[in-house]
Amino acid sequence: KACACARVRWAERFLAPQCNELQLCGLRPSVWSAHAAARGLFVTAPHPIDQDIRQARVHPAVRAIVIPPCPESLLRLQEIVAAPELDSTALEQLASSDVALAAAVMRLANSPLYGLAQPVQTVGMALTVLGLQPAVELLSAFITRNALQVRSPLLEHFWESSQRRAIACEHIGHQLYSLDPGLGYSFGLFCHVGMPVLVKAVRGYAGTVTEALARKDRTFTQTENASHRTDHAVMGAIVARTWHLPGDVAQAIWLHHDFACLNDERFDPTVRHLVALGLLAEFLVNQHDGLAPTREWTQHGQACMDHLHVTQDELDHWIDALHPAFEAVRF
Repeated sequence: KACACARVRWAERFLAPQCNELQLCGLRPSVWSAHAAARGLFVTAPHPIDQDIRQARVHPAVRAIVIPPCPESLLRLQEIVAAPELDSTALEQLASSDVALAAAVMRLANSPLYGLAQPVQTVGMALTVLGLQPAVELLSAFITRNALQVRSPLLEHFWESSQRRAIACEHIGHQLYSLDPGLGYSFGLFCHVGMPVLVKAVRGYAGTVTEALARKDRTFTQTENASHRTDHAVMGAIVARTWHLPGDVAQAIWLHHDFACLNDERFDPTVRHLVALGLLAEFLVNQHDGLAPTREWTQHGQACMDHLHVTQDELDHWIDALHPAFEAVRF
């Protein structure tokens, strides 16, 4: 029963497509899991972010951008996790359906993070070593990366950083009483997912990113909007909702460069916590990667720490605690 409840909680966190979203994104109800629908896991109430997304989608600059549909393999993963009883055979079949996906699962299980005396030889053994949630998270990250694969020097280490950010967000979420770690993982993984979409769809976007990183007179998203009349935060929120992520995650993605929201009570506390947590996670990843703190960290890092009641000692401890998990991230 404990395992079943854990799966239900995971499904409630990650799998919340809404009826209005299906109309917005062109998805058919037939892709839903019958079991999940019967258990009420698909919430029909709209989220405030949905109206913002509708307005964004009709803007000429956004209307021309093709949003990749949710991959069939991710839909299948959602169905497996949302079922009343986890079908481990179905999960193994999904992980084995793609050579690169199977290799990623086995590579993580055989990494120093798990310290096995003998390497695993099969996907099934690897899934047993990883456990349910880490396995599902790895599969989600790998499927997302493959669905949004773009060849660009700008994105050379994009997916490694995204998964590390997700791991950091989840880790911090476990330390806080006020935030669901699963929401943290989803937010961290999808936080910058609008970038590969824009790199692929918008001419000159890679140059805009270079400019945005260098400018000190305006924010990253202001530079994006000046050149393209949209930004990666908006596109990321659209992808998140199209791919069935909860509204709070999508809204936090939309706002993740707008730190004024931390004190704006119009937004749900969960959304504000995710925005603050995201900047802490980015700092932790940059520390691991040997990168200097960003301008956003210099300007807003303390405010985010204060918002989450996190001390510098805790932050320093997390840098060390996350090192093995960060090192195990390899695509």
